[in-house]
Amino acid sequence: MNVAALPVPRLGPHPDRPRPYPPGHPAHLPIRPLWLCRACGAPWPCAQARLLLTVEYADHPVDLAVYLSGLYHEATHDLFRLNPHDGPTPRDLFDRFVGWGPYRRGVLDRPAADAED
Repeated sequence: MNVAALPVPRLGPHPDRPRPYPPGHPAHLPIRPLWLCRACGAPWPCAQARLLLTVEYADHPVDLAVYLSGLYHEATHDLFRLNPHDGPTPRDLFDRFVGWGPYRRGVLDRPAADAED
């Protein structure tokens, strides 16, 4: 792959999370515009990045949603420009970037009183 031919990433959110853990090891951050993990080479966010992000944002799930949504937008732009015909679909990218988040809730059962009506 000719690196000089890759599109220049836009100036969207800078992926600076998750922090490296354990300290001194490579951080599981994306290589843009490919959106592969710098540490393990898997599509970002990799399993380790998801775990670290979940822990890092445990008390701030909305902040995590906003952070991942911004990166989803940037990744959609980058990956479409790299491969507009065979690239991942927007739905696949949403599931990869945002859909896995811990802030999602399942369907709640209706209370018993409502079920009788």
